[in-house]
Amino acid sequence: MMSKRDYYEVLGIQKSVSKDEIKSAYRKLALKYHPDRNKSPEAEEKFKEISEAYAVLSDPEKRKRYDTYGHVGNEEVFRGSEDNFAEIFKDMGFGNVGDIFEQIFGRMGGGGSSGFSSDPFGFNSRTANRRRRGRDLLYDLSMTLEEVVKGKKEEVQIPTIENCSICSGTGAAPGTTPKICPTCNGQGQTRRVYNQNQFSTFISLDTCNTCHGEGKILEKPCNTCHGEGKVRKTNNLKIDIPPGVEDGVTLRISGKGESVQGGVSGDLLVRIHVLPHQLFKVLEDGDLMYTFNVSFVDLILGTEAKVPTIDGNEKLKIPSCTKANTVFKLKGKGLPRYGKFGRGSQYVKVDVELPDKINDKQKNLLKELSKEFKKDGWFRFA
Repeated sequence: MMSKRDYYEVLGIQKSVSKDEIKSAYRKLALKYHPDRNKSPEAEEKFKEISEAYAVLSDPEKRKRYDTYGHVGNEEVFRGSEDNFAEIFKDMGFGNVGDIFEQIFGRMGGGGSSGFSSDPFGFNSRTANRRRRGRDLLYDLSMTLEEVVKGKKEEVQIPTIENCSICSGTGAAPGTTPKICPTCNGQGQTRRVYNQNQFSTFISLDTCNTCHGEGKILEKPCNTCHGEGKVRKTNNLKIDIPPGVEDGVTLRISGKGESVQGGVSGDLLVRIHVLPHQLFKVLEDGDLMYTFNVSFVDLILGTEAKVPTIDGNEKLKIPSCTKANTVFKLKGKGLPRYGKFGRGSQYVKVDVELPDKINDKQKNLLKELSKEFKKDGWFRFA
């Protein structure tokens, strides 16, 4: 049996870390190496490695056994770990745990020296419906701040993977059917039993070399899909984005993901990216911030100015002797509050605008003004 890297080393953590620190380390690595985000050839293998490490170290009993004996039985690595993964993947906007691991570990063929099963959580034995659910698809959509205010309707092209219409998803040429693999009896895996010592017996699940983990053999593959049972297509889809949607939000559109024969289609996940704006900074709960430059003379005397908002210019009265960095509030001039009623506010921060240089006349006038301020003990110009 090939030796594996130390699980703590795989996650880049020390043995003394807490469960929350283990979760944080895995989440960071999963975001980096998840094959939906990272298309490099080694990403899937790296994702499998860190997931195996997390499955063991996130479970107190498995972690204790690993710390004591240096290993956990291959068939127990993912057993009972579904909840640990579900919370993380939900936070990251990925699909359910079953879909993700069937996509990654099933597609990779499972088994082998890495010790992964093509059904790591035992979904095949729990329910057949989950196997028949198509994969979720992720689409990144960029929006301007102006589009966030009004919402956005856009027709996009979504690459999808659908069942081959010629072979109905079986992968077999018309008139033929897949045969059950005689080596693994349709399981897609072979078992190897060996004794670690006189007190314990271990079972290693390996990918079947005959059917390569599929559990079936195609005597005559379909010419259209080349035995894959799937074909890639591009569908046009109209997406309706509601007003006020926030950066990083992932919208779920049911049934618009991968379709499967005789099953339920996956969902389309639309991840929103709000582009930076040259004038406004987005705050929380629909609020905006705008920095408004005002001359020091207008700050002293007071003025009424036109301030840009996301809806157009708005009058703002600046009282005399307003201090620099004072913040004014324009109620209802922010963004629509996502998932709530009403709109946020726009905050206007007043900044002092100084001239690059002054002439002699201006300098003399300021000196006279300085003398007047000095009499009141209020202000002194340098």
